[in-house]
Amino acid sequence: MIQALLVDDERLALMKLKMMLEELTTINVIAAYTDPSEAVSAASQLQPDVIFLDIDMPEMNGVQAAEAMQRLCPQASIVFVTAHNSYAIEAFELYALDYVLKPVQRGRLLKTIERLEERVSQAQEDSRKPAQTIMIRSFQSLRFERNGQTLPNIRWRTSKAQELFAYLFHNRNRFVSKDTLTDLLWPDFNLKKASTHLYTTIYQVRQCLKQAEIDLQISNASGGEGYTLETGSLLIDSYEWEKGILTQDAINKDNYEEHQRLFDFYSGDYLNDYDYLWAEGERQRLRTIWLHHAMNIAEFYVSSGRIPEAVTVYQRVVQLQPYFEQGHLGLMKVYSSIGERSAVEEQYHILTELLKRELGVKPPASIKRWYEEWKHLNLRSM
Repeated sequence: MIQALLVDDERLALMKLKMMLEELTTINVIAAYTDPSEAVSAASQLQPDVIFLDIDMPEMNGVQAAEAMQRLCPQASIVFVTAHNSYAIEAFELYALDYVLKPVQRGRLLKTIERLEERVSQAQEDSRKPAQTIMIRSFQSLRFERNGQTLPNIRWRTSKAQELFAYLFHNRNRFVSKDTLTDLLWPDFNLKKASTHLYTTIYQVRQCLKQAEIDLQISNASGGEGYTLETGSLLIDSYEWEKGILTQDAINKDNYEEHQRLFDFYSGDYLNDYDYLWAEGERQRLRTIWLHHAMNIAEFYVSSGRIPEAVTVYQRVVQLQPYFEQGHLGLMKVYSSIGERSAVEEQYHILTELLKRELGVKPPASIKRWYEEWKHLNLRSM
C-alpha cells in the first residue's frame, strides 16, 4: 500500500481528507499532523510515499515544510491541498506531484491518486532495473550519456531554460541565489516579473530532465532563497578527465595508451557551443590543462620514434586550438624530421595567414626565426 502523511492546521479539513483517503484500498494514512513542525520532525522516521500538505499555515507554511521534508524523504511525492490558487507557481516550482484546491472533491482526489500510483509503480519498476551509469558531457556542448550511449539532446523550452540549467550545472552541488539567476538571465526586468520568469523556467527545466529520465535534482535551498543542482552519482566528463590526468604517472611506454585515451576524451572546449561569458574562466583553465598534456604526449611520441602518432596529436591540437602557435611549430618540426618540406611550408603559411586575418599580427619571432633557419638549411642541402 501507498503510505501517506497528512499535514493541515485545520483539524476538520485534516479529518475529512483522512476519511476520503482511507476509503481507498491503496492508501494507508500513517500519520496526520496539524503542526507542520511536528510533521517535519517525524518525516525521516516515517518515510512516507506521499505527503499531502496544506500551504497556508502559520509559522511554517506548506512550501517551507515541503522543502524540509523533501530533504528528509527525497523519494516522497508532494501533493499540495489549499484553498488558494495563488500558490500554484511556487508549489510546482517545488516539483510537486499535484495541486488540489479545497474543498477537495472525490473525483479530483482520485485523479491525484492515479498519478501517484503511476509514479510509485514506475519507481518500483526502475528499482528492479540494472544500475545505469549516466554521464553529463560538457566538452564542446552539454549532452548526456547513459551506459556509454549518447542520449537524444534535451529540447529546452527556451534559450533561458538552457542557460539556467548550464549555469546550475557549472555551479553544481553549490548554492545559487535567486538574485544571481535573475540578474544573469533577466537583468532588465523588475523583481516581480523576473521572479515569475525564474519560477516558470525552473519548472520547465525540471520537466525536461524528468521527461529525459535524467536523475538530477534541483533543490530549493536556504529557505527558498536559491537552488542547488545535486548531481548525486552522475559522472561529469570534465571532472573525470581532469582526475584521470592528475592521477596518471608521467607518460611512458607502459601508460601512453591511457594518456592517449585522455587526450582523445577532450572533444572541445568547455561549453564551447554557447556564448556564456561566465564559463570563460573554466574554459581557459581546462584548455590550458589539455594543451600541456597534449604537448607532453606529442613529445613522448617524437622521442619514441612514433612520428605518425605525433603528427596526429599536433594536428588535433591545431584543429581545436588554431591560435596555439606552439602546436603549429611542433607540427612543422615533425614534418621537417620526416623530410616533408612542402608540409612545413604549408603549415607556416596557414599560421601566418590565420594570425594576419584574425588578429592582425605576425607569427612570434621565435617561430619566424626557426622557419627562416630551416629554409636556409634546406636551400643549402638542395
